[in-house]
Amino acid sequence: MSTTIRLITFDLDDTLWDVRPALEAAEAAQWSYLNARFPSLALAATPREQIADLRRTLLEEKPELTHHISLFRQSFIEQLLHHHGVPDGEAESAAGEAFAAFLSQRHEVVLYADALSVLTALGHQFQLGALTNGNADVRKTQIGSCFDYAWRAEEFGISKPDTALFHKAFEQAGVSADEVIHVGDCHDNDIVGAVSAGAKAIWFKPDGGESEIASRVVQELSELPSAIEQLAGQKGLG
Repeated sequence: MSTTIRLITFDLDDTLWDVRPALEAAEAAQWSYLNARFPSLALAATPREQIADLRRTLLEEKPELTHHISLFRQSFIEQLLHHHGVPDGEAESAAGEAFAAFLSQRHEVVLYADALSVLTALGHQFQLGALTNGNADVRKTQIGSCFDYAWRAEEFGISKPDTALFHKAFEQAGVSADEVIHVGDCHDNDIVGAVSAGAKAIWFKPDGGESEIASRVVQELSELPSAIEQLAGQKGLG
C-alpha cells in the first residue's frame, strides 16, 4: 500500500530560477560598495591567486564555514580587507555592509517559465518547502508566499546531500521521509541526498538525463504536476 505524499520540497538555485544573473548582480553590488568605500585599495584588482589563497586559508582555519556560506562570504571580505591593511573594527563593519549590498541583489531572481503556476497548482494539494544549500531566502522573492516552509542549510550547519539536513526539515514539517517528494537540479545534492534520506526525488534536468535512483526526470517545470500526480496517486494537479 502506497504512502500518502504530504510535502513537496524544492531546491531553489537552478531549479526554480537561473541563479547566475542574480549572483552576478549581487557580486557587482558587493564590489561596488567596497570600491566606493576604499577607492585607493583597488580591491577588484586583487590577483585571483591571492583571493583563492585567502579563501583556502579561511576554510582551513574555520572549516565549519563550509556550511555557513553567508558567514563565509562576510568573513572572506573581512580577511581581504585585513590583507589590504584595513584595521579590524573598520574591516568588520565594512564587511557587514558589503554583504548587505550583496544580499540586496541576491533575491532579485528571474523565475523559470511556469515556476509560479506550477507552485500554485501544487500548493492546493500539498505542503511546499524550500530546501537550499544557497543563501537565498525564498520568502524574500516573488514566490515566497507559495511556501509553507523555508530551510537553508546554513541555518543547520549541514548541507545537502547530508541526510541529516533532510531529516531535520521533514521533522519540522511533521512528516516522515516516505511522505516527501524532493525536486532539484543537482543529482548528487538533491537526488542522492533525498533518496538516501528515504524520500522520493524528481530530477529537474533541462538538457535531459537518466538516473537510476530518481523517481522521475523532467526537463520542464510544467511536467512536474503530472509526474507528482503519478507518484502521489492523486488527481487534479494539472
